Amino acid sequence: MTSAWQRTAAGANLLGSDGRLGVTIFEEMTGLAVRHGAINLGQGFPDEDGPAEMMEAARSAILSGANQYAPGQGIPRLREAVAEHQARFYGIALDPWREVVISTGATEGIAAAVLALAGPGDEVLTFEPFYDSYGAMIALAGAEHTTVPLHAPAFQPDPAELEAAFTPRTRLVLLNNPHNPTGAVFGRETLERIVALAARHDAVIVTDEVYEHLVFGDRHVPVASLPGARERTVTISSAGKTFSFTGWKVGWISGPEELVARVRTIKQFLTYSSGTPFQEAVALGLGYPDEFFAAAADTLRAKRDILAEGLRAAGLDVFVPEGTYFITADTSPLGIDDAPALARRLPELVGVAAIPVSVFCHLGGAERTRSLLRFAFCKKAPLLHEAASRLAGLADAL
Repeated sequence: MTSAWQRTAAGANLLGSDGRLGVTIFEEMTGLAVRHGAINLGQGFPDEDGPAEMMEAARSAILSGANQYAPGQGIPRLREAVAEHQARFYGIALDPWREVVISTGATEGIAAAVLALAGPGDEVLTFEPFYDSYGAMIALAGAEHTTVPLHAPAFQPDPAELEAAFTPRTRLVLLNNPHNPTGAVFGRETLERIVALAARHDAVIVTDEVYEHLVFGDRHVPVASLPGARERTVTISSAGKTFSFTGWKVGWISGPEELVARVRTIKQFLTYSSGTPFQEAVALGLGYPDEFFAAAADTLRAKRDILAEGLRAAGLDVFVPEGTYFITADTSPLGIDDAPALARRLPELVGVAAIPVSVFCHLGGAERTRSLLRFAFCKKAPLLHEAASRLAGLADAL
């Protein structure tokens, strides 16, 4: 019999090149970057802090005594701020007392939702490539992980493949939009098709929207705002990406009372609560004016363009993302179809670390994406300029 530990390790691809179970590709690439003094564009976290006012709010909360357990559902001020944010940006009305729960980052929210809403005999449908925690949590729940491929260059699903992926056993659709690792943003037509198929098969949609404010085109469209979606959608987001405070691990779960109650029941046995002073600070940040959120996206777009130029100079095909922290490049123009092998050489070859996209896939998907690398551009502009300069020498280094 396979244990939950074994299922989770397999689902998360926890096997490094040295064969040690429990070593993620992210840890492996970080180790290589440190060893060779490389610029680490593998892991998606910023190298500078967010607003000083929010840091001061967290300090003030600590000094004022907000250092014990927050309520399991989250402090009231933050639950209210989440509800106000959803109404302000998307026109989604939420009851902060019954339809919002604060989590220890979005990752805990995803874990609680999958464990609460799926189990043995159920299928959980994701898009492939998929954020690595999805596979792990689906495995831990004992459910079957099914996928719909995303096709380059825009990384959108084929409508026929999407429809074929739904079955009578599809219990959850786990949707990441904007999408990590590809940086794709799903169009409204695609989202509406997902909603219609979920309704036809009586499936719940769990939507991971942590990059909601980091889009470079039209404003983000939450699934829950679409006709027919509200009653079957659990929305998850967090403060880490928007405010550049990934280490604070403050996220939130919202949706219909019955679904949120089920997720909260699981969540209370994962962490119960966390980050009381950080919750106070995030409540402040969610109330910032629209200009703050627009500026965050504009700044990130400029960083994207710096790195894209360097990747093109390296001779790679670049798939320009519409959102997130990440840009995907194809190594095949250099005659290389083994991106995982190249990723392990890059830190020594040119002093830059990246992540192969194939690690975000099952076996079949890994073959389709074997020539793709993911780079993070959520770094300071001078560092990105240096990384671009180093990457421009890749062809010569090879």
